[in-house]
This record gives sequence, C-alpha cells and structure tokens, in this order.
Amino acid sequence: MNIVLVEPEIPQNTGNIARTCAVTNTVLHLVRPLGFSTADRYLKRAGMDYWKLVDVRYYDNLNEFYKKNADGKYYYVSTKAIKCYDEVSYGKNDYLLFGKETKGLDEDLLRKNYENCIRIPMSGEARSLNLSNAAAIVLYEALRQNGFYNLKKEGVLSNGR
Repeated sequence: MNIVLVEPEIPQNTGNIARTCAVTNTVLHLVRPLGFSTADRYLKRAGMDYWKLVDVRYYDNLNEFYKKNADGKYYYVSTKAIKCYDEVSYGKNDYLLFGKETKGLDEDLLRKNYENCIRIPMSGEARSLNLSNAAAIVLYEALRQNGFYNLKKEGVLSNGR
C-alpha cells in the first residue's frame, strides 16, 4: 500500500503516519511543500526509531508524483466525498491521498477524481479527524481487505502463551 501526504503541515502527524507505515510495510510519499523539515526533532520524535524503517519518497509537486507513479490506482480521502472508505475494493498497491491539515485536498483535484473520493463517516458537529488517525483508519481497511498480507497477525506473550 501507499500513503500520499500532499503538502502536510504538522510534523507530529507525519511522524505518526510514518510509524504506521513502518509497522505495515507501507510506502510513504511526501509531496512538497512540506510545512516542516524532515530533520525536524518533532517529526523524528513522533516516528521515534521507526523513521529508518519507512520507505519515504519525496516529490516537488503533485504532477511529479503522478508522473513517477503513473500506473497507480488513487483514492482521495476527503470530508467532501460522498462514498465511504469501506465501500471500495482496494488493491495491494493502491495509493491513499490525504491533503494538508488546514485545507485538505484541492477541490479541483477532488472534482476531477470524484468517483475515487472517499470519506470516513463522522458526526456533523466536528470538522474532521486528525490526519494521522484518518490515515490509519483507511489504511487498515485496505490492508484488511487484502488479508493483511506481509503482516504478523498473531503475537506471543512473554511466558510463551
């Protein structure tokens, strides 16, 4: 799977998403401009020692991202979508695109790709979920649909049970 953050602004969110990517073998794509430095201590702290385990790819803009990943199937996560994230069938190499924390994805981009726009249901009282929470929710549904391939499904207690 692939998570794409388009112009993320908050380092802690990106760090948390990087940690989620590390534990799920998910590629993290970061589309500039970024609202922080990837050397930022808050980013490293949120991702802790997981940052080195993540396949992170950088792009100067969305056009470069599309050019380098032309064969992908893209899903655009937005509060403005009408289709729920659990109503689509994900492939193992699909791309989940998320916009910046303050504005989300550009509305022109959403209009051009509306059939692939998805949302997480929530009450009408709140504006949106935290970006890192939203990324985890949608990613784990996509992984679930694909049988959690390449992931350990069972744990072992320290006493062997």
